[in-house]
Amino acid sequence: MLTLRGARPPSTPIVAVLVCGWLLVLHFYLQWDWFFPFSNTHTTSSPPEAQLVIASLKHEDTSWVRHHLPSWSHSIYIVDDPRAALTVPKNKGREAMVYLTHLIDAYDTLAPTTVFAHAARFAWHNDDPDYDSLATLRHLNLSHVQAAGYANLRCVWALGCPVEIHPHARASDAGPAAGRRAVTTEEIYKQAFEELMPGVAVPQEVGVSCCSQFAVSRAAVRARPRQDYVRWREWLLETPLADDLSGRVFEYMWHIMFGKDAVFCPSAGECYCKLYGLCNLRCDNNQCDGRYALPGYSTLPDGWPLVGWSGEDRDFAGPL
Repeated sequence: MLTLRGARPPSTPIVAVLVCGWLLVLHFYLQWDWFFPFSNTHTTSSPPEAQLVIASLKHEDTSWVRHHLPSWSHSIYIVDDPRAALTVPKNKGREAMVYLTHLIDAYDTLAPTTVFAHAARFAWHNDDPDYDSLATLRHLNLSHVQAAGYANLRCVWALGCPVEIHPHARASDAGPAAGRRAVTTEEIYKQAFEELMPGVAVPQEVGVSCCSQFAVSRAAVRARPRQDYVRWREWLLETPLADDLSGRVFEYMWHIMFGKDAVFCPSAGECYCKLYGLCNLRCDNNQCDGRYALPGYSTLPDGWPLVGWSGEDRDFAGPL
């Protein structure tokens, strides 16, 4: 072997040490996430299994989502803050504006399952003994949502099932006058349905458990073209109907839009078993023992869930 005068070729042990050292460096480089497990540079090319979409106002506390569901991908829309990272064209139609905006903007990048929910963790309509949305989300069976396409997060029938609306019985004008006087959803539903779903026969009866919180598969969303959601949001932006009425129209149409019958009221026992894995409950068609009681008030008492309706201490086992 030719060498420079005065230089000595490296010994075999030194070469071995240098090679091993470079191999170790290469190993740690390729295993960067193992070597630095708290690095925030990790990315993944696969979409999240589920996306949680929250409709909120500025004053509502949504920190429970980040704190208790850190592994969930989430999109929290603030409808009354035009400077928010996620917002809507207009604060109108309640949560419907958020849901439609997300479906339009994320249509091409949807997660396999999208879960639409309200901002409050504790609310009277959450189908849980403590009215706790976190408990329902943690036990949600995404495989069932994929198989069903659409699943209401409420299993109990109160309110909305077995039938909430008879569109033909009390049909009324849904024009400007309807937005100024006290009319019901049932009165304006027929005309709104005809405008939103042209060419589709208006059902005789509509029933679904309230209150616009549900999960839907990507396939069910894409069974309709993106333009449908655009058109529906345009209707919501332009309708003269009052905010609560326009939002409630969608409350009793989401299930139909995603392919379910106009009356969609699966038995409570079947729903709790398939959607939440609660399969040994004592149930009749519309409710199961110990799961949900319709409260007398729409506002939970101060201090809930640790403080009850009469100021008594409650034995709440969930995380806070």
